[in-house]
Amino acid sequence: MAVYLDDWRQPATLGPVADRWSHLVADTDSELHEFALRLGMRREWFQHKVHRPHQAHYDVPERVRARAVELGAVPISWREMGRMLRRRREATPAVGGESGR
Repeated sequence: MAVYLDDWRQPATLGPVADRWSHLVADTDSELHEFALRLGMRREWFQHKVHRPHQAHYDVPERVRARAVELGAVPISWREMGRMLRRRREATPAVGGESGR
């Protein structure tokens, strides 16, 4: 089991926070939630869609990035993240009649 942090670093303002944002994902949602809690993130920040479970993630601001890695998140490129999410999508059974794509 592992938690991954990509290097997307997209500039954006989410709520009151203007920063550069990356994506935090894990092998399982429970592992992702546990890690996010240790990082000080709130559960309502979890991003997921019923029809796209392979994309479940938390957005992580740049100022928290070093702490995430310190706690054990594995830094990966955004391209590696994309490949991982594509493999997950292809391995995920269709939900609600959708093909998973």
